[in-house]
Amino acid sequence: MNIIDYPDQEILAIDVAKRIAEDLETHLLHHDSASLAVAGGTTPGPIFDDLCAAALDWDRVHVMASDERWVPSDSDRSNARLIRNRLLTGPAAAARFLPFYVPGRPPEEVLAEAEALIIPELPLSVVLLGMGEDMHTASLFPGVAGLEAALARDATPLAVLRPESQPEARVSLTAAALNGALCKHLVIFGAAKREALERALSLPPEEAPIQAVLSGAEVHWAP
Repeated sequence: MNIIDYPDQEILAIDVAKRIAEDLETHLLHHDSASLAVAGGTTPGPIFDDLCAAALDWDRVHVMASDERWVPSDSDRSNARLIRNRLLTGPAAAARFLPFYVPGRPPEEVLAEAEALIIPELPLSVVLLGMGEDMHTASLFPGVAGLEAALARDATPLAVLRPESQPEARVSLTAAALNGALCKHLVIFGAAKREALERALSLPPEEAPIQAVLSGAEVHWAP
């Protein structure tokens, strides 16, 4: 793990977007396509705004969320909506998006179908992750039912998780899928998350799920 400090969030967004674009470009030099998994929430939006303008062969890039709330794709809580509105625009509109959510069906029922789309993309080329102050990443929340299976080294790529603190089920890439990515970027803001990350380093993944994906990661921090 390597931690990079930035003076502010704007400079961080520009630099992380540049690094992801370079990672994708390097991968595409040697492969027909590249896969990119990205976090939802408020943190990655400014990064998407810069990344979408990168001069890449976007038609060879396959994009997915690191996790998805089981809500319609036009919901404000949908990560797919954020990705489509902020990342898959401009030159990046040519990228292929791999959705998890299927209307009218429970997540457990469509998990195998979603995994059939994901498995050919493994190992993921690049992942962009966030972290909560509770040390969760994607939808791998401490204490959530199913976490042990989602953290297992031999886990399948996707897991259904139902955090009690959240109003809907989640489908998430498992730790094995995330940690196996060729390039990993974790973005965190503020003193509280920096302290949480440092605390996670001395805890097992069951208590601090972010611990399961830190090997070889670049951590980008700004106040």
